[in-house]
Amino acid sequence: MNMLQQTLRLLWRDWVLEWRTRYALSGILLYVFATIVLVYSALLDIQPQVWNALFWVIILFAAVSAIVKSFVQESQQRQLYYYSLVHPLALLVAKMIYNTSLLFLLSLLSWLVLAFLTGNPVKDTGLFVLAIFLGSMGLAIAFTFISAISAKAQNSATLMAVLGFPVIIPILLILVKIGANALRLMQDTAIGGDIIILVAINLILLSVSILLYPFLWRD
Repeated sequence: MNMLQQTLRLLWRDWVLEWRTRYALSGILLYVFATIVLVYSALLDIQPQVWNALFWVIILFAAVSAIVKSFVQESQQRQLYYYSLVHPLALLVAKMIYNTSLLFLLSLLSWLVLAFLTGNPVKDTGLFVLAIFLGSMGLAIAFTFISAISAKAQNSATLMAVLGFPVIIPILLILVKIGANALRLMQDTAIGGDIIILVAINLILLSVSILLYPFLWRD
């Protein structure tokens, strides 16, 4: 079985397990929707600037809740079983694709609920969807690899925070700026450059993860 087949099998396994249990997904959805309702109740009149910031904060917390458990929840026996069965990059890429798709769906649902309760201030839907996709990809890649490191370090929450902060902040700053353009809060002619920077960050994170994970896997 080649690496592509292994990746697809592992990806299918993650979706099947998520669908069978549904406890983790239900808890994440409850957390996200409860946060949105609480924000709506506290701030009845949400200005577009506040809406943009709140949306990305909600997505950040959804990413932490949904993705950080990727490798932490795997037992040592299961990791040893994977070690003898699949290529390390197949496991890493499968989890990154799964987490990206999961966070992308959660982000779209959050946008739908937030727009239903507070109105939809987004003027450029295509740009905002692109920002959600690239943001989901960046957060998923970063948190998946951080989760792998944390699992090897006996689930060190301090290590996770130290590694995550310098990686996530640049992504969030760019996402807020792209979101502001999508909401027509600002007119930035260099928005294409911001998108390229975000894509570059995602590719750098992916490259670093692919290069380092096999060494982490053998530890």
